[in-house]
Amino acid sequence: MQAHPFHLSRRSALVALPAVLLFSRTGRTQAPSTRLQSWPLNTPRPTGIHDLAPAPDGGVWFSAQRSGHLGWFDPRTGKSELIALGSGSSPHGVIAGPDGAAWLTDGGQNAIVRVSWPAREVKLFPLPAGTPNANLNTCAFDGDGDLWFTGQNGYVGKVAVRSGVVSVKESPRGRGPYGICATPKGEIWWCSLAGSFIAQIDRQTGNSRIVEPPTPRQGARRVWSDSRGRIWVSEWNSGNLSVHDPALGTGANSWRTWKAPGTEPHVYAVYVDDKDMVWASEWSHNAMLRFDPRSEKFEAIPLPRPAASIRQILGRPGEVWLPESGTEFISVIRTG
Repeated sequence: MQAHPFHLSRRSALVALPAVLLFSRTGRTQAPSTRLQSWPLNTPRPTGIHDLAPAPDGGVWFSAQRSGHLGWFDPRTGKSELIALGSGSSPHGVIAGPDGAAWLTDGGQNAIVRVSWPAREVKLFPLPAGTPNANLNTCAFDGDGDLWFTGQNGYVGKVAVRSGVVSVKESPRGRGPYGICATPKGEIWWCSLAGSFIAQIDRQTGNSRIVEPPTPRQGARRVWSDSRGRIWVSEWNSGNLSVHDPALGTGANSWRTWKAPGTEPHVYAVYVDDKDMVWASEWSHNAMLRFDPRSEKFEAIPLPRPAASIRQILGRPGEVWLPESGTEFISVIRTG
C-alpha cells in the first residue's frame, strides 16, 4: 500500500479541502459547498479497488480487481468485508441491480457475476462458449431489467436476466468498448476509448449506432446520462468534458464541449448526480471536478492523497462516492 503524507487519528476522518477553486469563463472564483470524507480500506491485503456502487443497505460495494472479491464498505463503522467471487476472478465494474444485488463485470472469469444481498450468494453468468477473453469493463441495466456490458477487446453483450441467457456481439470498429450507462427512459449508451466514439444500443437487435463526437481521437472513456437523457462524456485523450443531446440529432449542434481546467488534463470518469451536477475525475492534477451545466463553471477539488486515481464515480442523493485505486482509500463528497 502506498505511503500517505498524513496520519489519520481516527478510522473515519473528515478531510479538510486545502484549496478548492471554482473556474469560470470570467476567471472569478467562489467557495464551494462540498465536504470530503475518506477512510482507508484496512483490508488484510491490497484489494486493487477499481469501481464502486452504493448498496441498498447504506454501505458501498466495490470491485476488488487485484484480489478477486466484491468488497463491501460500511461508512458507519469504517470496516470492509470481502466476498470471494471465484478462481481467477478480476472484477472491473460493479453496479447495484434493480433486484438489490451487486452485479459485476469479471474479466478474470470472463463472466458477469451476481452477488445477492444480504445473502451474499455468488452466481456466475459466463460468456457463451467459444467467446474469447472480452476484457469485461462496465455494465448497466436497461428499462426492461436486462443487463448490458462492454468488453474492451471489442465486445458488447447482454444478460437477459429472466432467462439467464448471455449474448455477445462484436462491437463496431473493434477494440475499445469501455463506459456504459442507461438513460431515464431505459436506453443504453456506451463509449469506445480506442475508437473515440459513443454509441446507442438497439435493445431489440443488440446492434450499436455510432455517434461521432466533434473532437477527433478524444478517447471517450466513460459516459453518463442526466435527467434529460443527455449523454455526458469524459474524454481521456483530449481532456474535455462533453455532452451529446440525442433530441438534437447527431450533428455538430447536438454537442457541447468544455476543456477541463489546468494544463494537459486527463478526464477519466463522469457521473451526474441527483441535482444534475456533473462530476468528473481528473488525473493530471489529482482532482475531482464539479461542473455546473447552467453556469458552465468547473469547481476543482484537489484530492488529499497523491495519485488517488479515481476510476469510477457513483452516488446517492447528497453523496458522491469515489474509489481511490491508487491509495486503497474510499471517499465521499457530501453535497448537501
